[in-house]
Amino acid sequence: MESKNPIFSRRGAAGQQAWAGPAPSVDQLNQMYAAPAYAPPSARAMTIDDVVVRGFTTLGTLVVSAALAWYFNVGWGLAAPAMIVGLILGLIVSFRQSTNPALILGYSVCYGIAIGVLSHMYDYVYNGIVLQAVLGTMVAFGGTLAVYALKIFRPTPKFGKFVIAAAFGAIGLMLINWIASIFVTGGLGLRTDSPIGWIFSIGMILLGCFFLLLDFSEIEHGVRAGVPERYSWLMAFGLTLSLVWLYLEILRFISYFTNND
Repeated sequence: MESKNPIFSRRGAAGQQAWAGPAPSVDQLNQMYAAPAYAPPSARAMTIDDVVVRGFTTLGTLVVSAALAWYFNVGWGLAAPAMIVGLILGLIVSFRQSTNPALILGYSVCYGIAIGVLSHMYDYVYNGIVLQAVLGTMVAFGGTLAVYALKIFRPTPKFGKFVIAAAFGAIGLMLINWIASIFVTGGLGLRTDSPIGWIFSIGMILLGCFFLLLDFSEIEHGVRAGVPERYSWLMAFGLTLSLVWLYLEILRFISYFTNND
């Protein structure tokens, strides 16, 4: 004699056991329908503190690398390959919008070595210029942050497109100037101690400040949108890239007016 399961009282035509419990009420069906679907827990949203911590980590790595390269005076034999590797890593992070800490910190190490060697060279020719350039970069950063925080100026999408276009134009001009310098001393004069060189350097410093404005805007919008915490690495990379641009341009500009006797 076949025993019957107290839960399943009959079998379906296909031999599967059918549910014999009480039918759910209308309220129960409504509650089941209104219940949210299961979703895995999302990543923690990015905060300003995350960006600050990652920024100090990224910029600190660059500064430490630069200081070690300066102290040991590694020379261009190491700095040139490091700069090339740093450029490649920077392009990968920029175009892929990568949040990989290894790539970003690798960029900081490589460019830190190059900046340390370049700074040592400048300071050897123009004593004390590096400290002036560091202070100038800090003043530019603080002033740009104040302009943004006080809402004196806020970047718009049109402004962002202008800055990107200006950056490509500036890089193109520097490339043409470098090619021209092979045939004519000083090239187009964009990187010489001349009125044209001064104006071009001022333009590059302003462009660096514009980059910072875009960085601040991107960070604010990212926090408001609740992007995942890992994007704080990308925000920190953008800030570091802008500060490197500013420092190098300020260093060059001050050299035009510094006595090297």
